[in-house]
Amino acid sequence: MELAVTPHATASTANSIPGPLSLVAEVTHRCPLHCVYCSNPLQMQSSEGELRTEEWVRVFQQASTLGALHLHLTGGEPLARHDIADLVRAGREANLYVNMITSGLGLTADRLRELEDAGLEHIQLSLQDSDEQKANEFAGARAHAHKLKLAELIRARDMAFTVNVVVHRENLDHLEDILALAESLEPQRIEVAHVQYYGWALTNRDRLMPTPSQVERSVRLIAEAQSRLSGRIQLQAVLPDYYARYPKTCVGGWGRQMMLIDPSGQALPCHAAGIIPGLEFDSIRMHSVQWLWEQSPAFNRFRGHDWMVQPCSDCDRKEIDFGGCRCQAFQLTGDAANTDPACSLSDQHEKLVAITQAPPVNTAQWVYRILSSS
Repeated sequence: MELAVTPHATASTANSIPGPLSLVAEVTHRCPLHCVYCSNPLQMQSSEGELRTEEWVRVFQQASTLGALHLHLTGGEPLARHDIADLVRAGREANLYVNMITSGLGLTADRLRELEDAGLEHIQLSLQDSDEQKANEFAGARAHAHKLKLAELIRARDMAFTVNVVVHRENLDHLEDILALAESLEPQRIEVAHVQYYGWALTNRDRLMPTPSQVERSVRLIAEAQSRLSGRIQLQAVLPDYYARYPKTCVGGWGRQMMLIDPSGQALPCHAAGIIPGLEFDSIRMHSVQWLWEQSPAFNRFRGHDWMVQPCSDCDRKEIDFGGCRCQAFQLTGDAANTDPACSLSDQHEKLVAITQAPPVNTAQWVYRILSSS
């Protein structure tokens, strides 16, 4: 998921921290898909510990009061919650713009109408490939045909529609066909995102990592499609970090724009933050959204500049990319305070170069996410 980025001022004290622009509500980790590139944690939350409806209502109200504008309902699969329409309604009543990211499995015409009536304003539907067999393989479920039928239902409703496509070495050669299929679904927006290597995607990196020629070709094809679709469909692209010159501004900067609440109520600055050792994530069951945002040690850990090491601490780009992704820095260097190796200025950038230049490993077996649907 790519969130809108608006610069915030650097915070040196809790009182100077602007409120979050977006609240990402992981309402469940249950999911009918088993995507090989799933970025959810390897150790996911069980359904028994999920926040209750009334707890989420309180979260939405407090986030709105703090200044949040957008609510992103995600998971797992948010449709696995029987109260999802109630959560949509609660988000709208809190004056939040409500977006739902979904696989589409579990969504029917009647349920879509119920969500629209509750106030759902935007739906993002994932697409794994143009080829049905490959799409189902990557998703770990027979979902492709259902998604295509569902797109017709979504177009008939009064809500914004985005098609999300995650690309990697195993489907990038189909990019032209994937773009054509996504266009045929008639969304207002298409997002093509190269795999980001967290969670299960990191586990499957040997098969997912694109080749240099694939990345070069994809950049050209996306640029051509953006020109062709201009004025009709907005096409956005997220390029692979491992091929970048500079790192991405991860979620707009650590603790600067986005708060994520996981199914059990833990508040995190980003999807993958739980992998960083030494950080403890406080719960919405014990604290208010305002306290979590302003006072939580985890949210303050990488705010400002005091934590930065060279070359970030003296870099002109430290207010642009904030040193890059803390989780990626930890995964690749062992220290979350290091410069993200996606940056060409990092003394460990060659680690990424070596990974991208390694021969493809197509004999590796997929490791699928497995989670009980209880």
